[in-house]
Amino acid sequence: MSPPADSFADLIEPFSRRGVDLGLARLSGALAELGNPERQFAAVQVAGTNGKGSVCTLLHSALSAAGLRCGLYTSPHLVSWCERIRLGPDLITPSQLRSLLSQLQRLARRHDLTPFELITAAAFQAFAAAGLEIVVLEVGLGGRLDATTVHPDRQVVGFTAIGMDHAEYLGSSLERIAAEKAGVLLEGGSAVSGPQHPEVTRALKQRAEALGSSLLWVDPLETCGDAFVAGALRWRSGLPGLVQRSNSAVALGMLHLLRQGGWTIPDQAITAGFAAARWPARLQPATWQGHPLLLDGAHNVPAARALRAELDHRARQGQDLVRPWCFVVGMLANKQGPELLEALLAPGDRAWLVPVPGHACWSRAELLVASPGLGDQLEAAADPADALAAAIAATSAPQPVVVAGSLYLLGSLLSIAAGE
Repeated sequence: MSPPADSFADLIEPFSRRGVDLGLARLSGALAELGNPERQFAAVQVAGTNGKGSVCTLLHSALSAAGLRCGLYTSPHLVSWCERIRLGPDLITPSQLRSLLSQLQRLARRHDLTPFELITAAAFQAFAAAGLEIVVLEVGLGGRLDATTVHPDRQVVGFTAIGMDHAEYLGSSLERIAAEKAGVLLEGGSAVSGPQHPEVTRALKQRAEALGSSLLWVDPLETCGDAFVAGALRWRSGLPGLVQRSNSAVALGMLHLLRQGGWTIPDQAITAGFAAARWPARLQPATWQGHPLLLDGAHNVPAARALRAELDHRARQGQDLVRPWCFVVGMLANKQGPELLEALLAPGDRAWLVPVPGHACWSRAELLVASPGLGDQLEAAADPADALAAAIAATSAPQPVVVAGSLYLLGSLLSIAAGE
């Protein structure tokens, strides 16, 4: 029996044995054999730890509103691999992606591609075939050796907040991680960054100076009521949360540099695009059996701090009820589980821990060894449905239950909810 058209397991899983194997040589060789489709369109690239997807969707929305034939490449996906590739405003169709992946099987085996490299090759082919002018690329992991960095014409690079994450691949210190992410900078190129930790700032500046790259530093945008303000520009953001002040500033800075480079991007297109932008599983309202939820992919410590700050802000503004909050959380075993929970939970909050299907995860017992003080706040649940039922029972409406942690958990939940 053949797999569903939107599964792609038969075409991607055979390459999963490689796991994460950073490097540019394999994909560069494969693309050369394909005639270098990546050279048929310009690109902008976004690196960082948190906020990359938000900046990418803001850029894509604004460039599209400007009338440019613009594509978008992001990762990971929540439910379908098709979410990673947008051709203009639309997701690539399952039949289009299946056809591309089928055509690439022999080449991918010859070059020993990883799944991410395979999808990147498919995306570049799709962008070229669609005749796109410019594509927004989200770095998958790191930067210097990430597959998206093979693109030779990344006209502007953006950096979102850089923090500790993926230390097993990028290095055990913030400075080493920042140096890997700074590796996306191009000789003589242009880049934009929001505020960073001092170690990160130093690494970015050193790399930019070594390459003769310009590096524009931008501050978080001001707000007036529920509107963002930047000079004469004013708009209501389509992406919720205080963290979007910084993400929007990075996107705006990148668009200004593109304009300086000759791209026609009117102010009206920027404000309209930013207002129309949508990005799932980031402070996303949802419901489960009639009860409100708030979905957020806070899968590392900096993201957990940002989510906590947002919840506290909403409580102060009266947008939701005050503490305590109830959480459903799933965390992969390679994440800083105890530190994440300590950043996320305030006194009185409760969290139900769930396994993420198909992944090794932190258990309650393991977490309590590292953080015994959280014992009264943590519960274990067999699956998301059981956890949601318990959390909802402990929550007084209309305060939502917050579902956070791994994006794989949120994707699984959204997939289950779609079948209700």
